[in-house]
Amino acid sequence: MRNGKLKQVILVRTDIKMGKGKIASQVAHASVDAVLKTLRRNPFKVMYWRREGMKKSVLKVSSAEHLIKLRDKAEMLGLTTSLIIDAGRTQIRPNTMTCLAIGPDAEDRIDKVTGDLKLL
Repeated sequence: MRNGKLKQVILVRTDIKMGKGKIASQVAHASVDAVLKTLRRNPFKVMYWRREGMKKSVLKVSSAEHLIKLRDKAEMLGLTTSLIIDAGRTQIRPNTMTCLAIGPDAEDRIDKVTGDLKLL
């Protein structure tokens, strides 16, 4: 961990209409999936992140295209990602990309991807 502090960010699309509960569910799916992926790749990173308090930020993105662009950038930097595609059983159409989790990983690495985004 370069600067010693770890975090996870979850990016939520604001161009689709999701209620608060739907957003919470989608964010939880993304967070859990990304943590499980990170656990398989680097269990010590997850252990350290948990000891630090599991810092998370939920940020806004304006479109599916923006979500994909940020995912690609994160993956190019070697960051773990989890893109959530909804089944469409409730509020939105099937196969809609809703959110993306990045990390947990070093804050400075994640900030290279999401540092200019606003909180949801």
